[in-house]
Amino acid sequence: MRKLFLLALLAAAPLAPALAQPAEPALRGTRLDVVATGEANRVPDIARISAGVVTSAATATAALEQNAARMATVRAALKRAGIADRDIQTSSINLFPDYRQDERGNNPQLIGYRASNEVSVRFRDIANTGKILDTLVAQGANQISGPNLSIDKPEAGLDEARTKALAVARARAELYARALGKRVGRVLAVSEAGPSFAPYGKVAVQSMARGADTNLIEPGEQTLSVTLNVSYELE
Repeated sequence: MRKLFLLALLAAAPLAPALAQPAEPALRGTRLDVVATGEANRVPDIARISAGVVTSAATATAALEQNAARMATVRAALKRAGIADRDIQTSSINLFPDYRQDERGNNPQLIGYRASNEVSVRFRDIANTGKILDTLVAQGANQISGPNLSIDKPEAGLDEARTKALAVARARAELYARALGKRVGRVLAVSEAGPSFAPYGKVAVQSMARGADTNLIEPGEQTLSVTLNVSYELE
């Protein structure tokens, strides 16, 4: 009976204060909402390329076997170039029939199969990107795209962009305050819309035809930006 009485008391008790939503600061002046963006530039330090092998054969089994053999050669070349196993990831494997049609595009006939295998490769020595691409071509990779350049640890740059965004927001608030004959008071709220990464500058790879040297990799810069929503009280 006593347990039932205690349970009834608990059920009738008000919700704990911890569940209550925090109240917004009481507004004494004019509320001003500002959207501001800060930017920071950094040189990319990671390159990613996609390298693949496409093989054709009369049967599906033969196409897959030839593809696996050539891909093993490509993987071995990547490892000799200093690429770690964790930085080589299979991105796609495909097998599809190959048809031939007459001059009018009719009467398709199966003539064999094509197999493709593609890996994504990540490495930090961007200066050697061209040499790695040349090595891949020499070892049988016949599908290559990239490089895509990025920043490994962008947090320091993003923090710089956040600091700049706050400064921009404050300057903008000061401008509005002067125009209204007021002054900037408290910060009522700050929220981040999210960081973004915008490539800036040139990323180029020379032609690999006929064994051309592909040393021309220009990483340029990447722009890190952060947008903030800041609310001020104008007094």
